Amino acid sequence: MRQTVFLHVWLACFSRVLGVAWKDTPIFGSADNPRILIKDSITDGFQYQVYQNHSVFLYLEDSEEMYVGGTDFVLKIDVDSYHIIEELSLTTTEQQCKEGPCQNVITVIEKFQDSLFVCGTNGQKPQCWKLFSPVNNQSHEIIEGTGISPFMHTQNSLYLSVEGDLYSAAPLDTDGSSLQFRRKAGSRTNVWMYDKWVTEPTFISASWVKRKEDPDNEKIYIFFREKNGDVNPEADPWITKVARVCKVDEGGSKRFFQNMWTSFLKARLVCGFPEESLYFNRLQDVYVIHAEDWRDTRVYALFTSSWNSTAVCIYSVGMIEEIFENSTFKGYDKDVPKPRPGTCVKNSRSLPLATVNVVKDHPEMTDWVHSIRRASPFYVSSNNYTKMAVDRVQAADQSMHSILLLSTDSGRMHKVLEVGSKPFVISETQLSSRSSVQSMKIDSKRKKLVVGFSEKISTIDLQRCREYGDTCEDCVLARDPYCSWTRLGCSPTVLGGIQSITDQDIRVCIKSVKEPLSLSVTPSPVDLRTVHSVPLDVPFYLSCPINSYHAVYTWKHGNQTSPCLQMQSNCLHLISAMTQENYGNYECISKERNYTTARKKYQLTEQKVPETQNDGSRHAINAASAFVSRLWVNLGLAVAVMEFRVRCP
Repeated sequence: MRQTVFLHVWLACFSRVLGVAWKDTPIFGSADNPRILIKDSITDGFQYQVYQNHSVFLYLEDSEEMYVGGTDFVLKIDVDSYHIIEELSLTTTEQQCKEGPCQNVITVIEKFQDSLFVCGTNGQKPQCWKLFSPVNNQSHEIIEGTGISPFMHTQNSLYLSVEGDLYSAAPLDTDGSSLQFRRKAGSRTNVWMYDKWVTEPTFISASWVKRKEDPDNEKIYIFFREKNGDVNPEADPWITKVARVCKVDEGGSKRFFQNMWTSFLKARLVCGFPEESLYFNRLQDVYVIHAEDWRDTRVYALFTSSWNSTAVCIYSVGMIEEIFENSTFKGYDKDVPKPRPGTCVKNSRSLPLATVNVVKDHPEMTDWVHSIRRASPFYVSSNNYTKMAVDRVQAADQSMHSILLLSTDSGRMHKVLEVGSKPFVISETQLSSRSSVQSMKIDSKRKKLVVGFSEKISTIDLQRCREYGDTCEDCVLARDPYCSWTRLGCSPTVLGGIQSITDQDIRVCIKSVKEPLSLSVTPSPVDLRTVHSVPLDVPFYLSCPINSYHAVYTWKHGNQTSPCLQMQSNCLHLISAMTQENYGNYECISKERNYTTARKKYQLTEQKVPETQNDGSRHAINAASAFVSRLWVNLGLAVAVMEFRVRCP
């Protein structure tokens, strides 16, 4: 009796601590969670000698090198070995510094004209360097950096290089004020914004959208959030906007609006549930996927909300242009002059005063820009996503699919498939346990993701197909266009490989092009039965791995089924004390869509252990303690065991 009470107390305490310890673990059976967890952190890459509060890198496809900028340095690194090819020190002197830290935090690395263009805070006196290649006679050229680099790395800024011109947004004052988007350097005239067009903006991204057949009508789109003019206490203090300027805009005439954008227009960018008037207003990141037809260019925008949720909304440039070309101008009730305000013209200095005046005083559109999925966001999550990248991937049948790579504030990355109008969360990978992602760059050709952290620059293989399992069904259920089933198992996608990206239909596993491809290279472990010999009255547990958090797991014993107890990435079946009825065969069954399989099989047989009555009592107590301690140790919770023993009798 004493042994039973003792065991029940331990199990009760075990359950309480269990609930706290694994509160962030995905619950299986829910399609909102990542299908699988890739638990090992990515360790390859370049490790900084000192943690960087801010770092940037320039990575170009088809290049064997990348450039990394941190505090007081720029590195040229081999992308395969991560060995340093060249190191450039860009430190400041005490005489250069104003009040505050005397550091040069690199904020800009960009290919600009015939050189590598680098800018930094330079002890709160921003400066830029054009670093020429060794074939040139010059080694570098120094340029004044105010308006390109911020005074401190914590201040908002962005930059964009377009056909030899540099566009940027950075503060003009040390306090971070006078922030605006401008064309700052290059072959064209320097042009800037009228100071009343935006209110306390935070610029997120800028993108040039090409029009091969109409280059004079090409535009640059700027995505930002600004202070909300609605003073209602229930209104979000920030609101997201998209603006555009013409690439050929040279500003107004000498008499009016000289060196000011004559084509600047802006509109509210909506992401949320319009019918409920519930919106995600705080833009965090933007990724643009360009298309042959500029109208089909996709804008993926990541938002957060005041209620601790994040959302992804998708827009097309064609839909954005529809608003700019046809909406009325907010606050303007007169006839719209010709040419229409915002129109791209080769000679912007010749625009009539009436057209420029509308841009000056009423640049905002009355209508809002809605997402492609107008009624709701494409994806809503309770995860705190901070950065996003998007890749277009060709599947085995040559169809194209979009993959969203979303990084969280805790160093994790979610791989999300855009299938139709719905998201499918393929996997979660722990990229770093020390810091969150600072920057990301996709290499579509190599199928790699380059990620910057405070402590390192890492390269992640986007084709980690073996993680999905050893069967065709597991590979197909993953719905990962980077992976397909072949004679070699779940492998990087090749033409003729087996997939079912859209339908997730495992019946394709019985089909083949020339010969059956659904045979695994090695026999599956589910065909093996593990045998345990267990004494009567001893507590025992069975465990099987969770291969998919989209599946539902149950334990089958004879004609009886019971749910499993989820413990992180394991599914447990607990037996408080072995009886004759507990012996026999057990199967851990997973069911996902129309695929049911036994993940693990056990056979429990009785073990005869002679013992005295006193020894039996002692054995039961020790076995109960060992049982619970064994669970903790197996799951890596040695510290929790100590706290657990203190709190529980």
